[in-house]
Amino acid sequence: MAAEEKIARKLGPTARVGLAAANGVPEGRLVSFGIAGSLRGDLPVGTVIDATRVVDESGATLWEGGPLGVPGARDGTILGASRIVDDPADRARLRNVTGADAVDMESGALARSGRLAGCIRAISDTPDLRLGGIAQGAKPTGEADLVGLLRGFAREPRVTVRAARNAMRALRALERVA
Repeated sequence: MAAEEKIARKLGPTARVGLAAANGVPEGRLVSFGIAGSLRGDLPVGTVIDATRVVDESGATLWEGGPLGVPGARDGTILGASRIVDDPADRARLRNVTGADAVDMESGALARSGRLAGCIRAISDTPDLRLGGIAQGAKPTGEADLVGLLRGFAREPRVTVRAARNAMRALRALERVA
C-alpha cells in the first residue's frame, strides 16, 4: 500500500508490490514490510511481528529464517494469503490449520520468489476487530480505492471508522520501526 511504502522508504530502496504482489516482485533481496491482520486474540493492534516463518494457507512453509532484530518486535509466523481474511471463523480456521500468528497478502508471494530476507508486519486488525469497509478501500496496485471505501463505509460505518483508526495505529508502529 502507498502508506506502507512511504514509511518503508525511510529504511532504504522500496518497491510497492500491491495486494498479493499484483505489481510483480522486484529483483534482489526482499523484506516484506507493512500491516497484517492478527489470527490470534492476544495480538493487539499495533503489535509488530518480526517473522521467522512465512506459510501458505495449507500451513506449508514458504520461507524460514532468523528475525531481523527489530527492537520491541515479537517473533512470529505470517500466513501469506491470496485474499483478505476478515471473517472471524475463517481466521480461527486458518490459525488452527497453519499455526500462523498473522495474515497478509504480500509475504507469501515474496517468499515464493526465494529472495525473502525477512518480514516486518504491524497488526492492524484482529479476529474481534474486523476491517469492515476498509477491506474495499484498496486497489490491487496498492493505491487507495475511495469509491470502494465509501461503499464499505456505507455498509458498516462504525466498523470501518474503527478499522481506519486501527490501521493508523499500525502504521504509527511501523514508523517507530523505521
